Amino acid sequence: MSKLDLQFYQSNNILDIGKFLLGKILYTNISNKITSGMIVEVEAYLGATDKACHSYKNKKTKRTEAMFETGGVSYVYLCYGIHYLFNIVVGEKDNPCAVLIRAIEPIDGINIMLERRNFNKLTDELTNGPGKLTQSLGITDKVNKQSLISNLIWVEDHNIKILKKDILSSYRIGVDYAGKDAKLPYRFYIKNNQWVSKS
Repeated sequence: MSKLDLQFYQSNNILDIGKFLLGKILYTNISNKITSGMIVEVEAYLGATDKACHSYKNKKTKRTEAMFETGGVSYVYLCYGIHYLFNIVVGEKDNPCAVLIRAIEPIDGINIMLERRNFNKLTDELTNGPGKLTQSLGITDKVNKQSLISNLIWVEDHNIKILKKDILSSYRIGVDYAGKDAKLPYRFYIKNNQWVSKS
C-alpha cells in the first residue's frame, strides 16, 4: 500500500489513467479526520480538443488555471453553485486534462462521512455521485491545486486488481452541450459495483 507518485499522473495517456484509477483508494485528511473510499467511477476530460472540458480551446480562467498545472494536483470547482466536484489533473504542464472522480466505495471514516452527509445509516447514496463523495470526504475548493502526494488528499494503490472485462465505459453525464463530444465513451466504471452513480 503506497501513494501513487507524481509520475503516474503525468502520462499523456489520459484514458488509461482514468481506467487505472479504478480500484485505487482516495484519501482525505480534513480537520484531522481521515476518510477514504475506493474509486469505482471516473470521467476523462481531454483538454483543448474536448468540447466537454472546461479547458476546451485552452481556455484559461481563474477557475480552470489548476488544469494547466503538471499532472498530480487537484482541480476542485463548484458545480451549479451547490456541489464541489473533485478532479485529478493529469498529463504534462499546459496540456489541461483531468479525470473527474464520480463515485467511491466508502472504506475509512464511514461515521465521519455519514455525519457530513447527515445520514443515519450507510447506503450507496452516500457516495454514488461526484457531489456526494466530495461532501462525504470533506473536499471543498480549499483543496484546489493541492498536490496529490500531500498529507491532505492523496490516492493509494492497495493492489486491488480490476480486470479489463470488469471495466465498462459509456458517454459522460451532463455534458449534452458538447455536441458530438458528449457521446465519447470517456466514462469508466466497475461492472456491477453498487456504488456507481445511478445517472
